[in-house]
Order: sequence, then structure tokens, then C-alpha cells
Amino acid sequence: MVAGHYQPLWPFATLAEAQEWQRAHRADGRGAWHLDPARTALAFTRDHLGFKEIDRAVKTVREGRHARVHVGYRAEEGPRPLVAAVVHLVRYGSGQDAPWEVVGTDDTSLTLTIPKYGAAVVSPLTVGGRVTGVDESIRIQVRGTSVLGEQCCLPAGGENTPWSGRVSFTPAPGRTLTIVASTGGHVAEVERFAVTGVTMAR
Repeated sequence: MVAGHYQPLWPFATLAEAQEWQRAHRADGRGAWHLDPARTALAFTRDHLGFKEIDRAVKTVREGRHARVHVGYRAEEGPRPLVAAVVHLVRYGSGQDAPWEVVGTDDTSLTLTIPKYGAAVVSPLTVGGRVTGVDESIRIQVRGTSVLGEQCCLPAGGENTPWSGRVSFTPAPGRTLTIVASTGGHVAEVERFAVTGVTMAR
């Protein structure tokens, strides 16, 4: 758990991994991006999730050991970047050089509320939430270090309308799993996404 409450989604699977990076960084300065919540949020979005078009931190709000990074992209017809998600990060471990860890996303016009955050799950898994939009197409992924299962694509739309689907996945015991819901296809391949963290039921 991160800060006693949150699921460690990325980049570190355990506190020991975060502490190992701290020691290495103090020794030779490696991986300085772990100290920047915006760079960490973008690396999570682009490199881990593979959402390459989401390439900028539109806004970063820091409150103590928490940060919320609004990640987004620029649509051709608009002068301002569009926000795809608000990524929540928490410093993992102790000290001023504790690295930032992605622990989830805040609710926007696409929510992911089933399963509950931190729940113990089995395969197949029901995933759901609410969405506001027109002609949405929701993709569900279950991820560990890579994609363990995927369901695409669920038609959805309306004003704060419920959506749900089932996805089968290959279990990955001993680590937190990231559930990802994404939609797009109007002005970008992925225009909005939400994530939550769960564990494997024993």
C-alpha cells in the first residue's frame, strides 16, 4: 500500500522497489524523472498504457505528498489541449526524494467504479462505471506489467449513463492489477481514460 491506503499501480510494484531506486538515485542520479509527478504521469500514460497521443501535462496540482496531473492532447480544431484524465500520484516511501507513484485517476466524464478500488478480484471480471458522451466505444484492459486481458469495444453514450462489460484475464498473483477503461475515436484514438487498482483474490 502507498501511504497506507493506495494501490501501487506504476512504476514500482512494491515499497522495496521504490527504496531501491532511491538508493540508486542518491548514488548516481539515475531516473530523475521519478521526482517529477508530471513526467511520471506522462510516462505512465504513454509508455505503460500505450496512449501515445496523450503527450502533455495540461495542469499539475500538488498538495503535500499528493499530486494530480491533468494529462491531455491537442485536437486539430481546437486552440486548447483537451484533458484525457486526471492522474493521481503519491510519493512512495519517506524522505524528500521519495519517488512519485501512480495510484489511480480522479473521476471525470468517464468513471470506473466497478470493481471497487482495492477489491480482490477473479477472472472473468465485471467492469463498469458511468460516461457522458456521444457514440462512445469503451475498451477495457486488465494490466500487470503487460496486458493480461482485454474487452473491446462497448457501445455507450448519453448523460452520466451507466456502462459495464466483462473481461477475462490471465491471473498475475502477488501484485496489484490495473484496470483501464478508455474511449475515443472522434478526434483522437484515446480521448478519455480512467484506471483503478485491484488485487487478485487468494
